[in-house]
This record gives sequence, C-alpha cells and structure tokens, in this order.
Amino acid sequence: MGNNWGSKSSEKFKVVYTNELSALLWKERELLELLQFKLDEQHLLFVAGKTRWLSMATREIENVLEKVNNAGLVRAIEASKVAIEWGLDSHAPLSEIAKSAPEGIEKDLLSAHLTALRQTTEEIARLRDSNEQYLRAAHRSAQETLAQLGTDPTLYGRTGEPDAQSSAAQVLDTNL
Repeated sequence: MGNNWGSKSSEKFKVVYTNELSALLWKERELLELLQFKLDEQHLLFVAGKTRWLSMATREIENVLEKVNNAGLVRAIEASKVAIEWGLDSHAPLSEIAKSAPEGIEKDLLSAHLTALRQTTEEIARLRDSNEQYLRAAHRSAQETLAQLGTDPTLYGRTGEPDAQSSAAQVLDTNL
C-alpha cells in the first residue's frame, strides 16, 4: 500500500513539474514575441528614417532581452527538475526533454512549445540581422558624408576661413 501511495505521489510531482515548466515556457514565448515586436518596431523606425526614436527603441529591446534571459534561467531550473524526474541528465536540452516526455498531452505540449520557440527565435534572428544591415548602411553613409565634407579643398582656404570661391550649398541627408 505504501508503494502505491509513493507511486502516486511521484506521479503527482511529475505533473506539477511539467505544469510549472509549461507555464514558464508560455511566459518565455510571450517575452520572445514581445522582443520580436520591439525588433519589428525598430525595423519600421529604420525604414521610415525616424532616427530620433532609435535609442529609445534600443533601450526597450535591451529591457526585454534582460527579461528573456531571466525567464530562460528560471525555465532552465524547472526543466532540470523535469529532466531528473524522467531519468535524464539535469542539463538535458528542452528538445531531449520533449522527446522523453510520456506519450500524450505532456509530449504534445512540450513539442508545441519547442516548435513555437524555434519559430519565434528564427524570426527574431531575421529581424536582428535586417536591423543590423540598416544600422551598418546608415553608419557607412554618415561616414561617407563626413569624409566628403572634410576632404573638399574648395570649402576652406589655407587659413581655415571659408573660401570665397566655395559658395555652393551643401545638402546633408539628416535621415540616416
């Protein structure tokens, strides 16, 4: 009789750990979707040339990244508990935990979380790379513009005063 109670108790803990892990995975997914949104927002600012707001968008991305990292740590601790309960190494990746899950709702749920996390992470990487390209292009354009202004010998005379011959207007694109 003691064995039955112990067995049921053990199963109860497995369900509790799995439920807690699932809840943490939902939270992590929501944070990753928020990160995706913030990167999309940043991308739209780049495309629209609204450089004024880029520093604010970057701060918001950094704040979400910090929350994602914290959620990932908490999730890793809970995943470790589930892995140990299922006879896996405590450092088993989520993919291995999902494969080892008992057939049924637990396996389906963990597999669905894993698939969603992978898809969102791929989209985040794509947005990050795209935003980085915009940033590099803007930086390169600013450097080229500054280099042109600084090397034009007709702008200033030898004494540093504006050259009388250089009355042509210069146009600067401020939407870099």
